[in-house]
Amino acid sequence: MAFEYAPAPESRAIVDLAPSYGLFIDGEFTESAGGDLVKTVSPSTEEVLCEYTRATAEDVDRAVQAARRAFEKWSALPGAERAKYLFRIARIVQERSRELAVLETLDNGKPIKETRDADLPLVAAHFFYYAGWADKLDHAGFGPSPKPLGVAGQVIPWNFPLLMLAWKIAPALATGNTVVLKPAETTPLSALFFADICRQAGLPQGVVNIVTGDGRTGADLVAHPDVAKVAFTGSTSVGKEIARTVAGTRKKLTLELGGKGANIVFDDAPIDQAVEGIVTGIFFNQGQVCCAGSRLLVQESIHDELLESLKRRLSTLRLGDPLDKNTDIGAINSAEQLARISALAERGEAEGAERWSPACELPSSGYWFAPTLFTNVTQAHTIAREEIFGPVLSVLTFRTPEEAVAKANNTPYGLSAGIWTEKGSRILAVASRLRAGVVWSNTFNKFDPASPFGGYKESGFGREGGRHGLEAYLDV
Repeated sequence: MAFEYAPAPESRAIVDLAPSYGLFIDGEFTESAGGDLVKTVSPSTEEVLCEYTRATAEDVDRAVQAARRAFEKWSALPGAERAKYLFRIARIVQERSRELAVLETLDNGKPIKETRDADLPLVAAHFFYYAGWADKLDHAGFGPSPKPLGVAGQVIPWNFPLLMLAWKIAPALATGNTVVLKPAETTPLSALFFADICRQAGLPQGVVNIVTGDGRTGADLVAHPDVAKVAFTGSTSVGKEIARTVAGTRKKLTLELGGKGANIVFDDAPIDQAVEGIVTGIFFNQGQVCCAGSRLLVQESIHDELLESLKRRLSTLRLGDPLDKNTDIGAINSAEQLARISALAERGEAEGAERWSPACELPSSGYWFAPTLFTNVTQAHTIAREEIFGPVLSVLTFRTPEEAVAKANNTPYGLSAGIWTEKGSRILAVASRLRAGVVWSNTFNKFDPASPFGGYKESGFGREGGRHGLEAYLDV
């Protein structure tokens, strides 16, 4: 007899939220020059968590000027001294990891086991990793005494708020740059808590500045003439706008944009292992992952067997309270994103694809979408071409490795791909022909701070992570 399910909620009492938050400029929280107060809500309950400030163009200018003033002394510090601050930040992140994990779950909607076991360890790991590089830049392969650029303007998305912050701030500080960062408008809280970590670590004033707001605030930051480097992670459409804004300037630019990753399963792949990788590839963080394996390419001979096993596995996923440690599928980040996912799923049905979801009860409040897969999908279907950014999987078939490669590359994106097979020679042969920045073999969605990440085509350009991630912040 199977044991009955018992909820295991994580307490939210560890997070002490203020009623409202200002901007973090020049080492202090400060009021806006006239920006509005915006409410941030918990996606799982629609509860208002607190209010934050929408920074104006004047606020952005104050933050950039603070970063400019701090740059002279920060860039002149020996690398070993900058490393001490990064190590200190990493240790404080570890010490406060439970608090930050709960905060991220409240503000983003993702399950606590993801924020606790994936996001926060990687955040600390990135600061530890780049702390190690801070005094070794002469040996990074970019020539002797590479120089920092100046003020880095960084705009991050809502799907991995604290992790994307770490991906950008850690290499920027290690290389001697100062930072003005704008978090996403639906998930500002972890960045504001990180500002407190910077104060706790004794980081010099102005080295890191946080300006909250919407797309207008991000546009003001990107266009500011004293920003020397722009780093953006988000949608392809916004990335194109940013590229147009910085065109003709001397600003250095990196863009990590959308994706429509192919997860290729060959007939000799271990089915159960592949199924786990498929689930991780598309249902991790409710599919709100730029490198999600949203297109499943299955060799025809194992299609029925794999699909049966996949449906059986999806029926075991638990959807519900993200603070419950047993939850697998949390809430969609916002009402706007839920509407987009729903519209694209309905279009998939209208175009003739067959829709299936496991039986699951959706909570009455919050933004929820059941894990969904589509079969009888062709490359002409909208759901096989457009990034849905939700827990929706499109299943296609292939007969030969050549057909698999052709279908995988038949997309304007080029961020990620996965290969499942027992043959090492096939992994190497197929991976070398896939036009994707990251190719996973017999796994999916595995990240390491020492490994570069980035895409081709409409998935952007530049690399974050690893030694490659230093180059974007150096004058080389």
